[in-house]
Amino acid sequence: ASYAPAVRLATPAVVNIYANSIVTERPLVVPENMRHLFPGAFGLGAPRQRLNQALGSGVIVSADGYILTTFHVVAQASDIQVALSDGRVTQARVVGSDRDTDLAVLKIEASQLPAARFADEDALQVGDVVLAIGNPFGIGQRVTMGIVSAVGNNRLNLLTYDDFIQTDAAINDGNSGGALVNAAGELVGINTAVFRLGEGIGFAIPAHAARRVLEQILAQGHVTRGWLGLDYRDLPGTRNGAGSQTSAPRGVQVAQVFLDYPGA
Repeated sequence: ASYAPAVRLATPAVVNIYANSIVTERPLVVPENMRHLFPGAFGLGAPRQRLNQALGSGVIVSADGYILTTFHVVAQASDIQVALSDGRVTQARVVGSDRDTDLAVLKIEASQLPAARFADEDALQVGDVVLAIGNPFGIGQRVTMGIVSAVGNNRLNLLTYDDFIQTDAAINDGNSGGALVNAAGELVGINTAVFRLGEGIGFAIPAHAARRVLEQILAQGHVTRGWLGLDYRDLPGTRNGAGSQTSAPRGVQVAQVFLDYPGA
């Protein structure tokens, strides 16, 4: 089997992102009795500024130049360059961002842009083949393959709103913001993180959640959410009088109520 058709469909919409920011470094002040260990480092001096470049990826989601990427790639960037798959390089601006889901929306001005095709919201299953596309370590666009290991990971404490796809497709530095696509080349997630303590454990933000963030940012410049003041857990399987387990329990179990908030 070959996934070349899926790759040909998906890769034109995946871009490389180079986000530049100015970092201010304070001079190292060394005690008198240790200056012989740090020649040239003593003295107050003036703060030194240097250019820091973050590498990442992004996904073109509309033909008029809107791009989804991760917030941590472009956070505090003063200059963002986007390299398209056809070799063009253009400047991008941040339209809006959502730190709670680690997503940001960029805009570029260019013509004849390919846009990613979103997969159906409820189609993804554990065991599905997925491809991760991005710019690992800045070496250029690369594709890795794996399967969906889990969906609905919501107890990782990586973000305020955890809801991750887990995959064993290789995700490395520079892949953040890139595409996770299914075997048909349709977008199912935005790659965001990797679990450093284990091999083959990467995470992506579901594409349907990213699309809702995108729509709100384009409509009003930010994301609006309700706040109940409740903590909850998934509802355990309920049983009827005969002792058999129902197939689809509804709702969640309230685990904590925060005082003086709407839920109280």
